[in-house]
Amino acid sequence: MGAGFAAAERFVAEVRENKLRPGYVLVGDEIFLYDRCRRAVLDTLVPADMRDFCLSEMDLAESSIFEALDRARTSSLMAPFQVFFIRGLKSLYTRGAKKEEFAAIEEYFRSPNPQSLVLFVADHIRIPSDPRRMEMDDKNRYERIRETLGEWCGLVELARVDETDALRWITAESERAGVRFDADAARELADALGADMMLIASEWNKLTLFAGEKRHVTLGDVETMVLAAKQRSLYELTDAISARDTPRALALLHGLLNASDGGEDSAIGHLYMLARTFRQMLVILEKNVRDSRAIWQALWQGFRMPPFAADDLIRQARRYKSSRDVTRALRLIARADLELRSQPPDKRLVLERLVFDLTKEPKGTQTDGSFQYAMEL
Repeated sequence: MGAGFAAAERFVAEVRENKLRPGYVLVGDEIFLYDRCRRAVLDTLVPADMRDFCLSEMDLAESSIFEALDRARTSSLMAPFQVFFIRGLKSLYTRGAKKEEFAAIEEYFRSPNPQSLVLFVADHIRIPSDPRRMEMDDKNRYERIRETLGEWCGLVELARVDETDALRWITAESERAGVRFDADAARELADALGADMMLIASEWNKLTLFAGEKRHVTLGDVETMVLAAKQRSLYELTDAISARDTPRALALLHGLLNASDGGEDSAIGHLYMLARTFRQMLVILEKNVRDSRAIWQALWQGFRMPPFAADDLIRQARRYKSSRDVTRALRLIARADLELRSQPPDKRLVLERLVFDLTKEPKGTQTDGSFQYAMEL
């Protein structure tokens, strides 16, 4: 497997073998690998019946690092161990030197609480499948994290997955599940979904269930199950949103949720795909893409849509007056993502409210420079 998979597996092994450092930085926007790391932490260190006492989710865009460290330093009376996921790390590296903040971090990690694990989430950095090709801005951001947090925390590089790694994952998971997955079917699955591991894992699971007792997945199965339904439904939803057609968008959202095996539990997956599509629109607008021939140069490998969606997505993107309007949509999606990860009582309601907000005409220009995407480019 590639660098991202290798880094995630090393971290998962440290968690399961209880060889943990007091803190880690999960660097990169590969959400599939992030979720793999997160699940290992929750399954190993956070008992389901004590989650309210063991698990804390914080965002430095809303809370200070001083508050986060103070909570990590204070042992819980209700739980033997605490886990802190701290998002919004980008806030530490903007608006001044933040000397007091970094001094507080150094002070904490010189004498960390052995009953706490601190996990910083740096998903504002994109690490390509070949880290040598990282953009200069991302390199500079990563180096600042390495220089300031690297001495105290383990760095887990969640690099993007390429199609070769996606194929290997499909093959390995199929062998583990005792399913024969034809090579051309695996290639079609990876190619159709652009090495998007969240989508690939979801569709692989459906295909293996569809295979049933025959335990065999063919190219025809992939073409029938993957390409026809879910992706087209997603682009129909973004079409309704970009046209500001609230009733149609809500109807399509309900259709997606009702068609999902996980129901409301699939909400984060749908939100991830929605965020990805709006990020594609943002690139289309910023690079002034006007036809499908240019879109393959504007969007890098692993971040492309299926060919059937290219013209539709260009049309949808150009309905927005400027890239700022798409950024507003991403801000709303990021907030919904944070709310969903905070275990709300009704996930469907979170998505319905998001659709209402996305289909409303913005009343003014938002220029919050401190905003950062939960699932940023």
